[in-house]
Amino acid sequence: MKFFEYLVRIEKMHCLIKEQRTGTPDEFAAKLGISRTRLYEVIDELKSRGAPIVYSKSRETFFYEYSFDISLKCTMKPLSRKELVEKNGGASLPFQFSGRNAPNFATVTLQKHNQIWMAKLLTF
Repeated sequence: MKFFEYLVRIEKMHCLIKEQRTGTPDEFAAKLGISRTRLYEVIDELKSRGAPIVYSKSRETFFYEYSFDISLKCTMKPLSRKELVEKNGGASLPFQFSGRNAPNFATVTLQKHNQIWMAKLLTF
């Protein structure tokens, strides 16, 4: 699933930036398995959320301008019918599933310091 790949990529980026072991932008993109253009899109997204990422040509690495941490937490668990109604603001699905192909409902919580983002997932 792309969502989990993205989370793993952010964690890997953070570790490499924090340890100042990214290499050049082309090397960094290769380590992450993405294009240089995509690398800069992700860096811009992180910067828009407060990450003080800068690049040193002399050291050939990205680094944090000051102490910074990214903490991502992903928690998944099946939801009871009561929790499902609570998470969906009282709404419920207009159809029922049963048997082997019944969906699992889960919430994913991403946390960076005091900011929390939640996503609801429906997986089959």
